[in-house]
Amino acid sequence: MLKFDEALQIVTSSARKLGTERVELGRASNRVLAEDVICDIDMPPFNKSAMDGFACRRADLTNELMVVETIPAGVMPKKKIGKNQCAKIMTGAVVPEGADCVIMVEHTEVLAHNSSRRSAEPERDRIRFIGKCTDGNIAAKGEDVKKGDVVLRAGVLIKAQHIAVLASCGCTRPLVTIAPRVGIIATGDELVEPDRKPTACQIRNSNSFQLAAQVAGASAIPTHYGIAADTKQRISAVLTKAMAENDVVIISGGVSVGDCDLVRDILKENGVKILFERVAVKPGRPTVFGIKRLTAEDAESAEKEFQSAFGESAVRVYKRNTRFVFGLPGNPVSGFVMFELLVQPFLYKMMGHDFKPTSYRGQLERTIKRKNAERDFWLPVVTRYDGKVAQIDYHSSAHITALCEADGLICVPSGVTEIKEGATVVVRQI
Repeated sequence: MLKFDEALQIVTSSARKLGTERVELGRASNRVLAEDVICDIDMPPFNKSAMDGFACRRADLTNELMVVETIPAGVMPKKKIGKNQCAKIMTGAVVPEGADCVIMVEHTEVLAHNSSRRSAEPERDRIRFIGKCTDGNIAAKGEDVKKGDVVLRAGVLIKAQHIAVLASCGCTRPLVTIAPRVGIIATGDELVEPDRKPTACQIRNSNSFQLAAQVAGASAIPTHYGIAADTKQRISAVLTKAMAENDVVIISGGVSVGDCDLVRDILKENGVKILFERVAVKPGRPTVFGIKRLTAEDAESAEKEFQSAFGESAVRVYKRNTRFVFGLPGNPVSGFVMFELLVQPFLYKMMGHDFKPTSYRGQLERTIKRKNAERDFWLPVVTRYDGKVAQIDYHSSAHITALCEADGLICVPSGVTEIKEGATVVVRQI
């Protein structure tokens, strides 16, 4: 049985990037950047007012100031600020030449208001500064980013804030890595699809939909291949089709040691080299990972099947002859946990992104004890308002509803039989 860290190393070191493509900015969210992005302008591109107020000279703040113009955002100033002069200015507008500060409207009072002249020559009011100037309130040209600076590095997972930066730099078609296609197969004679009412000896297929949601959440592209009956012929046929049309295949169920657990043998018979088949994790021990290298003939056939399934226009700009297969336990909590721990970082690695799960620290609400400490034990938890980390009532690896109450998982490492109340634990957010 392989230690988890060793399994993770095997998985991530096996991942290969699939190529790159350019996408429209509106479609770039949750994709992985494939090249550094260099800014083509200074940011801000000019000395910019940080607030509504009056642009003036610090040296004149004790004097009365004449308003010589009003400067809205998006309009170039027409006048230079001279001695005892100022310009009314709006947030985001260009600071006029000569001014070295912007004073807030709230820190001024109007001394003159000539309504008869206002329509013809509105900027002839006089103001006086009545505040305390502690800040210039000017965002200097290039103080955030200078032209030629690298603003985003290759490997970044693009989120909303990165979209804003790309837009600011004029990068409207960023280069991103191709997202892997992932085929999902459920196995088991006891399974029926969710739209059917199960009989007394059946259960609904929840794993396929759970895994598809997890795949999509990891920025990859899921495809359902339905339920494969527990026969070598049926599982092999669906596996062959899924490997032809996808970069990665996830098989749910059939990976343990029962009479109907056929997946490992079927993988081997289909040319998949199994790199490991048991991991020291609870829940999730019977987890399989393998690789298949396609022959040139198989690769050509797979390309045709891909085009038939997804259309000639589907992006397939790479010619890789490798397919990856994960066999995950059929119990839904086991499948969920092993996807989070192994499959998710693998998919991101294929896109050139080093995935780091969001985690935080908290104090354990009550003591956790166990007798068998052979494996890492992952438990669903919820963090209370007082910051205490409480274990969810969790019956077994089939108890998927327990995860709905949880906001994270904690690990009781192998060799550890007890974590005492009040101990600091690391919560892996889910």
